[in-house]
Amino acid sequence: MKRFLAGLMHGKRLAISGVGLAIVAVAAVFAFYEITKTSVTIFAADDEVLASTHAVTVEEVLEEQGIELGIHDHIEPAPETELKEELDIVVTEAIEIQILQDGEFEIVWTTSATVEELFDELGFDISEHDLVHPSPNRELSAEMLVVHNKAFGLTVYRDGEEETAWTTSTTVADFLNQEDITLGKLDRVEPETHEYISESQEITVVRVEKVTDVVEETVDFATVKRNDSSLEEGKEEIVQGGSDGTLEKHFEIIMEDGEEVSRELIKEELVEESEDRIVAVGTKEPVTIASRSASSGSSPSSGSSGSSESSGSSDASSSSGGSSGSSSSGGGTSSSESSSSGSSASSSGSSGSGSSGGSGSSGSSESSAGSWQTFEATAYNANCTGCSGITATGIDLHQNPDAKVVAVDPSIIPLGSKVEIRGHGTFLAGDTGGAIQGRKIDIFMPDGASSFGSQTVEVRILN
Repeated sequence: MKRFLAGLMHGKRLAISGVGLAIVAVAAVFAFYEITKTSVTIFAADDEVLASTHAVTVEEVLEEQGIELGIHDHIEPAPETELKEELDIVVTEAIEIQILQDGEFEIVWTTSATVEELFDELGFDISEHDLVHPSPNRELSAEMLVVHNKAFGLTVYRDGEEETAWTTSTTVADFLNQEDITLGKLDRVEPETHEYISESQEITVVRVEKVTDVVEETVDFATVKRNDSSLEEGKEEIVQGGSDGTLEKHFEIIMEDGEEVSRELIKEELVEESEDRIVAVGTKEPVTIASRSASSGSSPSSGSSGSSESSGSSDASSSSGGSSGSSSSGGGTSSSESSSSGSSASSSGSSGSGSSGGSGSSGSSESSAGSWQTFEATAYNANCTGCSGITATGIDLHQNPDAKVVAVDPSIIPLGSKVEIRGHGTFLAGDTGGAIQGRKIDIFMPDGASSFGSQTVEVRILN
C-alpha cells in the first residue's frame, strides 16, 4: 500500500512536470510570436491606429486592419513597401472635385488639401489676374465646384488715355462692370455692351456731352432813300441816322471727348432791332423862264412880213432850224408866204418838241420803273441752313435751279415785283426771310452763294 501510494505520488509529479513544461513551451512560443511582430502606426480618415503585425508589406497590414482603399486614394509609403518597426503609414482618401476651366467642365479625383494644391497637382498655371473660385487657400471638400478662368489682355481707350487691362470677362458689359467704368446717359462704347470680347481686342469709351452755345450777331442797318419834292434834284439829306441791331443764335453742340463734332442752330432771337438810315433824295426840278421873242413870235396878232420872219426865226432857233432857214432865206416872199413859212417853222418846232417829248416819254418810262436805291445784298441756295427749298410764293428751287429769284422785305418791295439789280440782271421778288428786313435782299444763287458775302448794290423796281 505504501509502495502503491508512493508510486502514485511519483506519477502525479511526473504528470505535473509534463504539463508545466508544455505551458512553459507554449508561453515561450507565444512570447516569441509576439516578440517577432512589427509595430506600425496607421493614419487614416483622421484616425490613428497602432498595430503590431506579422504582415510583410503595407498593403497586407491595411488589409489586416480592414482598411479599404479606393483606386484614387494615396498611400504613403507605397502599398508594396515592406514593413519595419515604428513605420508610419498615411492613407489619404481621394475626393471628387468638379472643375470649370475657361468654360470647359470636368470631374477629377484628388487627395490635395486646398484649391492651390489641386492646381499644382493638375499643373494649372495661375496668374494674379486669373479668376479663381473659391480662393486658392480654401480647403477642398467632396463634390466642390472649382472655377478657373484664364485672364487675357486688351487695350482700352477712355478719357483721352490708352491703357492695357487684364480681364476674364466675356462681354463688354461684364468688363465695364469689372473695371468700375460707368457710362453717362449720352456716352457710348465700341464695341457695344452686349458684344463678346476676346484677347488683344480694343475697347473705346467715348464721353458724349451736349451743350448750348449762344452767339450774338450784329444786324446791319439798312439805308432807305425817300424822294423829297421840296429838295432840289441831285441833293440828298440824312433824315435819320441808322443803328445796328442784335441777333442771338442758340446752337446745340455735341462734344465727344471734349471735341466738338456737330453744331445745330435750334433758335434765333432778335434782341434789338436795327434802325434804318433814312436819306431824303431831292426831286424838285429847277424852274425855266421862257424868252419874250418866242412868246411874241407865237402871237397870232402879228401880220407884217417882218414880224412873220422874226417869228420864223424864233421858231427855228428852238427846233432843228433846217426848214426855217429855208423859209427866211426867201426875202422876196409875200406876207402870206411868210406867214405860211412861219407856220411851217412853227410846225417844225412843234415836231421838234414832239421829238423832245418822245425823249421825255422815255425818261418818264424810266421814272415809272423806279429810281435806283441802295440795298445790302447777300446770297443763298436751296440747301442753306433752315431753308426748305420752296420760296414764299411757291417756287421749288430744287426743281428750278435757274430761277432768277430774290428774297425781299414785302413792306419795301412787294412780292411779285420785277426788280433790276445793277450789274446782276433782272429778278422776281418771290421770297422772304427772317433776317431780310428793311433795305436788305437775299439773291438766290445755286452756285457761289457762300463766296458772295455781303455787298452793297443798287436796285430799282421795274413793275
